Order: sequence, then C-alpha cells, then structure tokens
Amino acid sequence: MSTSPGILDGIDAAVGRTPLVRLSRLFPDSDVEILAKLESVNPGGSTKDRPALAMVREAIASGRLREGGTVVESSSGNLGVALARVCCTRGIRFVCVVDSRTNRSTMAAIRALGGEIDLVAEPDPLTGDLLTARLARVTALLEDIPGAVNLYQYGNPANPGAHREGTMREIAEATDHRLDVMLAAVSTTGTIAGCSAYVREHAMATRMIAVDAVGSVLFGGAGAARPLPGIGAGVVTETSRTVVPDEVHRIGAVDAVAGARLLAQREGILAGASTGAIVRAMASLLPRLEAGARIAFIVHDGGAPYLDTVYDDDWVRRVIGADASTLAAAQDSLISASLRG
Repeated sequence: MSTSPGILDGIDAAVGRTPLVRLSRLFPDSDVEILAKLESVNPGGSTKDRPALAMVREAIASGRLREGGTVVESSSGNLGVALARVCCTRGIRFVCVVDSRTNRSTMAAIRALGGEIDLVAEPDPLTGDLLTARLARVTALLEDIPGAVNLYQYGNPANPGAHREGTMREIAEATDHRLDVMLAAVSTTGTIAGCSAYVREHAMATRMIAVDAVGSVLFGGAGAARPLPGIGAGVVTETSRTVVPDEVHRIGAVDAVAGARLLAQREGILAGASTGAIVRAMASLLPRLEAGARIAFIVHDGGAPYLDTVYDDDWVRRVIGADASTLAAAQDSLISASLRG
C-alpha cells in the first residue's frame, strides 16, 4: 500500500526521528551550544518507544513470541507504556510489573492501552530494593503463565541496539558527527550503551556522560533508597557491563526536581526527573568546556505523568523532604554551578 510522503503507515512508523532542538534560555550566560533530543515526542511519550519496538520485533522474528502470546516485563513506567502500545497493536497480552514509585497516571496509561498491572508494594526483604522485588515477581509470573516471554530490557541487545541505530545516529547525522559531549540518564543503561557504541564505531570525539541517581548501584555506586522512578538501578544490569562512560554524575532527588522545573520554566520543556538530573549534571559540566563546544542531552520523557509528583509541592515536601525554600536554593545552586569562575 503506497502512502503520501506526509502520511505514516501505522503508529510504529512515528517512533524515532525526534527533534534536536538548540536551547538558548536554559543557561543564557553559557558560551556552549546546548542541544536537546526531544524523545518525549515519541508516540508513547518517552525514549522507551525505541527499545520496546525493537525488542518485540526481535522476539517475533526469532519465533519466541507470536500473536496471542504474553509478554511479562518489569518497568518503572515508561517502558511499560511503550510495550503496552506495541503489544496491543499485535494482539499480544502484556503484563507489566511495577512498584510503588510508579506514577498513577502511568499505570492508567498502561491499562488504557490494554496492559495489565502487577504491583509490587514491598521491596525485596534481603536487599531492600524494589527493582530486585520486581524481577523476582517477573520470574514467578513466567512460571504461572504458560508460554509467557520476558524481553528482559536489562540485558537484551535490542535495547542498546535501538539507540545505536536510532537515537545516536540521528544526533550524529544532525550535527555532522561533530559533538563534544553527550549526556544521558541511566537505568537499564540501554541508551548510553547504544549511543556509546555508535560513537565508538564512528570514531567520534564525543565524551559520554552517564547521569545516575544517588542510591543507584550502577557503575560502582552505593545502594540506597531512590524516591524517583526512571533513573538509577538497584542491581547491576547486564547492559551496564558493556559500557564505560567517560564520567558518571550522581544526582540527588532534590537537584533532579530543581533541574526539571528549571527546564520547564526557562525553555517550556516539561520533562521528568531523569531529564532534570541531566540538567543539574550539565550545569556542573559547562564551566569545564571550551567556548563554542557543542553538548547534547536526552529529554527522556515528558513531564505530564509527573504533575502530581515532581511538579507537586506537597508531594515533593512529603516524599523528598524539600520545601519551597529548599527547592529555590537548589535551583540557585544549579544556576551558579553553570557559570564560569
């Protein structure tokens, strides 16, 4: 079936080719070119649309998954929405194992797309980690549901592959392969692993910066409670062992919230906490860069699912322990960090 160049054939065709936008208001006193890759405009609202589509396609091509089959996957939210969309258009049952940090609106979106929610309310008793508890629940469900398939985003090569062939290729081609610094938040580490692979394969002189959460065990971090979903991990993922970032920045919850709010207020980009953490990491990085350097970062998802968390003062005060003055101080510190001495 032929289509007009302006008409896409199905929702899958809308995944990727997201805008790369130059930002001038976020850090107006900076002499560095800042580019934002708006993964939030993917059909499912996040960068997870890319690996979700790639992993399901690979599972179908290999024969592991067929129409009428079942996918069981652990997710903090965004991959769950993406997989619910991909599965519903293929007649595949989807069971998403989430934990108590997952936003209500995200769970509602998964259900609206035909997915089923399996909520893990308590952390793993031995490690105190919610991700570990989610993975244990996935194992139990695979035993209970005949023929169920786990795509295992934490070690599936199709996850970083989607970012190598999609996200980073698009950024590189848009910048003529001239990029000094690339920042991405990490959880499964699929994004930074795929982007790093592309940079390496094309001999780009780009420094890869991983933005992690305080309390994450990735890249040698010390495990602790992490109140914000979508950034960091309580287990060392298989994919994380395939990549060595040039730098790792660990950002606390208050600074991540402050960064997200600053991005919204100055650039009109409503994003989640993982992107807010990138903004904070970028602020501390800017003074070290030469004038005229070019830096790119991933806007991993949109902020609408976080309106009752990251952007809600009562929630931030109750869950993170930060009142208005604390947030204002964090934002002032962020802005100050971006200035050259």
